Amino acid sequence: MNQGKLILIPNLLGDSNYRDAINEKIIQTIKETNFFIVENVRTVRRYIKKIVPEKSIDDITFFSFGKHDNLDLQNDFLQNILNGNDIGLISEAGVPAVADPGSKIIDYAHKFNIKVKPLVGPSSILLAIMSSGMNGQNFAFNGYLPINNKEQIKKIKQLESLSKKTGQTQIFMETPYRNNKLLKTLTNVCGNNTMLCVASNITQENESIITKSISEWKTMKINIDKQPSIFLIS
Repeated sequence: MNQGKLILIPNLLGDSNYRDAINEKIIQTIKETNFFIVENVRTVRRYIKKIVPEKSIDDITFFSFGKHDNLDLQNDFLQNILNGNDIGLISEAGVPAVADPGSKIIDYAHKFNIKVKPLVGPSSILLAIMSSGMNGQNFAFNGYLPINNKEQIKKIKQLESLSKKTGQTQIFMETPYRNNKLLKTLTNVCGNNTMLCVASNITQENESIITKSISEWKTMKINIDKQPSIFLIS
């Protein structure tokens, strides 16, 4: 029996029309796959029902790998793969293993020479750098900034300095309900000539991608509270 493979399946970034972001290969793969490792079972159930409504959820086996879950890679993952079953890896939003914990599962697969198959789909990080007008030849994703105000300010200054010295675009994100606070901190801390891009609700109908200098941002009023956003400075 041929062993299965680990398929990296992108998820939607929001409640957009899935046909605008999800291709036929993803749809067909979900139709043919009955084992999934997921960051959030409830989210993925809705996702599958949305794009493949005819598929029976009762026929699917879900394994959770969220921050509070303890996935048994030996029994839940490896044994199913060795028995010839493909397993799909799906994160909460966007592409698997980018800004989520899925890389541990992929690393485990490589150790056992299991084929890893990535599928093309929406990534808020890549879409943001594509549309920012900033350096896409040299950039770094820094994840979430520190919550503590002093540590956050220190980190922003470090990233701004690094960007100025190297030309490297610095990308980061924040928990959506703290977006407005972070935007205010950035305009207070960064130099007037520093460029800032705020990309919100990417791929959705209310998508907003704005790149301006800090001096220009200081004159603007936007509300990105609870709006999934990516921040870039250069």
